[in-house]
Order: sequence, then structure tokens, then C-alpha cells
Amino acid sequence: MSYANPSRPTGGVKNANSYLRTRVMSASPEELRLMLLEGAARFARQGHDGLVVRDYEQSYEGFTQARNIIIELITTMNEDAAPELCQRVRSLYTFIYSELVSASFEKDASRAASAIKLIDYEIETWKLLMNDLAENESQDRAAQAPASTPEDPDGSQRPRLSITG
Repeated sequence: MSYANPSRPTGGVKNANSYLRTRVMSASPEELRLMLLEGAARFARQGHDGLVVRDYEQSYEGFTQARNIIIELITTMNEDAAPELCQRVRSLYTFIYSELVSASFEKDASRAASAIKLIDYEIETWKLLMNDLAENESQDRAAQAPASTPEDPDGSQRPRLSITG
């Protein structure tokens, strides 16, 4: 009889890790930030749920991961474009971090819930920003596109087909 080695990932975990690695490697900086925010929310919920059922190991793991992600978000901001905005966002993330620390140490599910609410709000805000950026980018591309006839792969002009004559 053979036993599975718990230190080696199973096929499902390996495939999930491979998918995540590919997703991270091909993501834009905006998408990476969104993924981090979603991860922070997921781990903060894990911490909250651990408090509710008094599973303090689950709570500790969740809050620790969430705090690590929030620290990563704070320390990787690029202030070159908008220093004042970065400072405001950094202040928000610092508050979220302190709420997660307090929730963990005081075993206070309501503080965890308030941190989760703020992270969820930040996720929605970030999604709206990403949508606006994508919309502006597509409008810019449409405005810059030349009004010419389609080209064949060899570079020659193809005649336009019309059903109106």
C-alpha cells in the first residue's frame, strides 16, 4: 500500500498553481493589484470566519496572509504619477492593516468585518477605475485608427464589399 506524500502537491493543486502562475505572469499591473486586493479580502474573510467559529489557527492564518498582502500593496505604490492620491490610498491601507491587527489580537469579528468592507469597497473602486482606463484606451485607439481600406496579409489593399451598390 502506498501513501500520498503530503509535501507533494496533487494534480489538482499543481494545475491550479500552474493556472495562477500563468495568470499572474500575463497580468497587467492593474490586474495584479486587483488580484492582490481580492486575495486580501479572501484571507480576511478566512480570518473573520475563524473568529466566528473559534478556530484561532484559521483566524491567525487568514489575518496573517491578509496583512501581508496589505503591506505589499502599501510598499509597492508608485508615487511618481500622483503622490497625493498615493498618500491617501496608503492611509486607507494602513487603517485596514491596523483593523486586521486589532481584529486578530482582540478576537473582534466586528473589526474584521469593517476591514473586509473597506477592502471590498477598494476592490469595486479599482474595478471601476480599470473599466474607465480600458474605455479611454479603446476610445484613443479608435480615434487614432486610420480610415483606410482593409489590407491583405501581403500588404495590398482589398476592395471593400458593399451590398448597397
